[in-house]
Amino acid sequence: MAEIPADLSYTADHEYVKATADKDVVIIGITHYAQDQLGDVVFVDLPKPGARYESHAVFGTIEAVKAVSELFSPLAGEIVEVNGRLDGEPALVNSDPYGDGWMIKLRVSGGRDGLMSAAAYGTHIGV
Repeated sequence: MAEIPADLSYTADHEYVKATADKDVVIIGITHYAQDQLGDVVFVDLPKPGARYESHAVFGTIEAVKAVSELFSPLAGEIVEVNGRLDGEPALVNSDPYGDGWMIKLRVSGGRDGLMSAAAYGTHIGV
């Protein structure tokens, strides 16, 4: 069964948004459900800090044994940090998607519309 932490927000594209101590910066990664559907992650291609994205824009790709998938920014903003550990340890996305397997930190510019609660995301994935 997919793990869906109640304190996070989610997208229909299976990304999560986690608040940080800085109210303008969020952590983004893919959900437990998404990593489970992909299988063993072997490579993650992420942008450089300073890159700016609109909401729903592709910010990178994730390659697994089964497929290569695009990563979508749930919100508009500027990348302030990238999880460099994923370069050498992409499997962190599988083993700890909500912890060490995070992907980017984004300084949000604009609203936070379109995000789902944990309950709504659970309904979306059928759990």
